[in-house]
Amino acid sequence: MSLDRSVLLFAGVMVLVSVLLTSFVSGYFVWFTVFIGVNLMQSAFTGFCPAAMVFKAMGIRKGCAFE
Repeated sequence: MSLDRSVLLFAGVMVLVSVLLTSFVSGYFVWFTVFIGVNLMQSAFTGFCPAAMVFKAMGIRKGCAFE
């Protein structure tokens, strides 16, 4: 799996987890979903993604988006 796909998978899982936490634990977890969305938007514009840096350090091969 490439770095790009790993980041997309991680973001999708985090969104689903935050929606479940919002539904079953507390409505304040909606801010976690907002944080994930804002992070995705800023990485689209800047190319800086903390998750991509972590996955790259773990040895996942590069894709074309996060070079």
